[in-house]
Amino acid sequence: MLRNVTQPDGHGEGGAGLHFRALERLYAAAPINRTFNSTLEIPDTGIARIRFAIDEAIYHAGGAAHGTIYFKMLDDAAFYAANTLVTDRFLLTTSFNLHFTKPVKSGEVVAEGRWVSGRRRVFVAEARLVDAEGDEIGRGTGTFMRSRIPLSGLPGYADKAV
Repeated sequence: MLRNVTQPDGHGEGGAGLHFRALERLYAAAPINRTFNSTLEIPDTGIARIRFAIDEAIYHAGGAAHGTIYFKMLDDAAFYAANTLVTDRFLLTTSFNLHFTKPVKSGEVVAEGRWVSGRRRVFVAEARLVDAEGDEIGRGTGTFMRSRIPLSGLPGYADKAV
């Protein structure tokens, strides 16, 4: 079952818009994303937003969201921001640095990803996490590299919206 897909707005999206919707379907089709209550939105080239619902199911022993969730949100937002610039290949994360600034226990967290540099083989993108109060709770920067994996062959990418 595909879920968490932003549907086209019906305003005659061209090639970039079609690529963005396909990336959103790719996100929704990834098996790991069945584990998280999250939604990807790609509003423009070089920008990606992921909304996550945080609850106690992802807590560490100290009673707040585990750092793996911070990494997942930051990496995904930065990755998809970078992959908006690549229409033929899947990117791979080659490195990622992150900083935690505030714990979060519940509510919606938004990961905002932005492409920084690179257009050929290596891409750099950054992301930040913002909690329901509007406070930044973490940030990170990633390096991504073109893979040999064609986007067109991946589940979700070539599928029509459901």
